[in-house]
Parts: sequence; C-alpha cells; structure tokens
Amino acid sequence: MKNALRISMVLIAVLFLFAWGFAPARQGGDTVSPHGAASNGSQRPDAAVPDSTRTLRVLHGGSVEEMPMDEYLLGVLRAEMPASFEPEALKAQAIAARTYTLYKMAQGPIARHPDADACDDITCCKAYETAAEAAVGWGPGARRYEQKLARAVAETDGEVIVYDGTPVLAVFFSSAAGHTQGAGEVWQTDLPYLQSVESPEDDSLVPNYYSVVTFTAQEFRDRFCAVYPAAKLSGDASGFLTDVERNDAGFVSTLRVGGVSVRGNELRTILGLRSPSFTVEADSGSLTFHVTGYGHGVGMSQYGANAMAKEGCSCEEILEHYFTGAQVVQWQG
Repeated sequence: MKNALRISMVLIAVLFLFAWGFAPARQGGDTVSPHGAASNGSQRPDAAVPDSTRTLRVLHGGSVEEMPMDEYLLGVLRAEMPASFEPEALKAQAIAARTYTLYKMAQGPIARHPDADACDDITCCKAYETAAEAAVGWGPGARRYEQKLARAVAETDGEVIVYDGTPVLAVFFSSAAGHTQGAGEVWQTDLPYLQSVESPEDDSLVPNYYSVVTFTAQEFRDRFCAVYPAAKLSGDASGFLTDVERNDAGFVSTLRVGGVSVRGNELRTILGLRSPSFTVEADSGSLTFHVTGYGHGVGMSQYGANAMAKEGCSCEEILEHYFTGAQVVQWQG
C-alpha cells in the first residue's frame, strides 16, 4: 500500500513537471503598462503612440537637437515645475506639456525657429533644462527628484488633453488669486476650454504670493513710452492710469495709460509685474503696484494643481477642472 502511494505521488510530480516544461513562458519584459503599451516596445491597437517613438527637434542652447518626446518632456518638467510638488501635480504638468507641444507642432514651423519644433525660450515655447543643469539647483536630492519626474512622464505616456477630439492649447502658469481667467481676457481669441475657473491656492501654499513694486514717475514713463511713445504721461503720476476695468476673476482686464488703452496682461509684461491681478496706489511722484499670484492666469495654475493633488485629486481630475469641457485621453494621433 505504501509503495503504491509513493509511486502515485512520483507519477503526479512527473506529469506536473512535464506540463510546466511545455507551457508558454511569460516574459518579464512583456508586462502591459496601465496605458496599454507593452514594456518591450510593442503596442496594443487601442494604445496611445508612445512618447519614445515621437521625435522632435528642440532648439536648446543655440543649437537644434533631435530627441524623443519623453526626453523633451523630462527637460520641461525639470524647468517648469518644482520637483517637490505632489506626484499627481507633476503628472498633470507632464500631460499639459505634451499636449501643448503636440498642439504647437500641428500648427507647423514658426519664424522664430523654422528648423525646430520647440525651443527653450519661455516667451515662445517652454523652458527646458538638462539633468546636469537641474542638479545644480536640486543639490543632494537630485537623483531622487530626477527619478520622480521621470515617473511622472512615464506614467502618463501618450496622455493628451483634447477638446472635440483635438489637442488643446494647454497653457499653464504659476499661481492665481482664487480664479483663473479666460483666454479672451489676455489674447485676441477666446477658447471654450480656457475659461475662468476657481483655483485653490493661497498665500499659505505659494511663496511670494503677494508682491509690491514701486516705480518713480520717470521710471514708469520710460518703460511705457518705450512701447507706446504716443502716451501722454506728463505731470502728476496719480493721473497716469485711468478707466481700470476688472473681470469676474479679479484680474485687470483693460485700462488706459496716458490715454492709451491696453490690456492688464500687457501692462504686466511692460512693467515686469508678476501678474495682471494688481491694485495701484499713486501719488504725484510714484506708482506702487500690489500684485497677487504669478503668471498670465490662463489655463492650469501649477500651485493650484499641487493644492488639488494634496486634496487627493488625480492628474486627470486636475486637468479636466482647469480645461473646461476637455478630456484626458490616450492619444493616437
């Protein structure tokens, strides 16, 4: 009886090993990522186009360099958002930067860099830093921050913000005074997905949330007349600014300066103010601007995104809040 039992157990073990030996092996490199693309580079029919397969030309440091999208996005993240931010805020930034880049590429070459798809000039495209450049500012935490940003890019591989099936103009800025503002308040064209929405950051979350800048009457005159030489800015400085109009978000939308009508964001640029959300105190010889927030105020607030991430929002929820009516999708275009 014991011999029969032993023989039976041996036969079962042999049969198990035989079956296991001929079973198809599962390769560790073929595990499927959450975004549908296999880690060995293959792609499911319904998956997004991987960043690693999109090549773009980047004007950086005076020369044009070809690089894959994921490498470019990592450089943008290093330069555009604090690496200490919440992972979901960093992921939202990666998706916004990817979307913005695809939107601009679809518009075709521009005069400022006809031989490149993007550049490192923030007045034209987005800031960009290499790992070595970023490490100087990060110090001892450089390796940890580099890995954190790389995860934000990898975990959103191929994700894009779309409105009516097309990538949006995914603009962003640093911080707002309670609300963002619509694109039409800053630029010539309004866009349905760039409307005013609430933004949760405040002075407890944002360094230098409030700033104060004072100009003498002559300093103000020199700066403004360099752009608008016909402005009449003689006499008492308290009469330089008139007809100040604010939008529902609290930003200065338009005003008259020496008789010239300008947008609040344009005056912000001329004077180098941190935001078009400002009030002014003027006397006979000077003008003092009290400013809240930082940036043009359109699209995604970076500090607002970080505040939402701290509250448990996902990167998709953050982006779909700031871009009205838009969706985050796997982009195959």
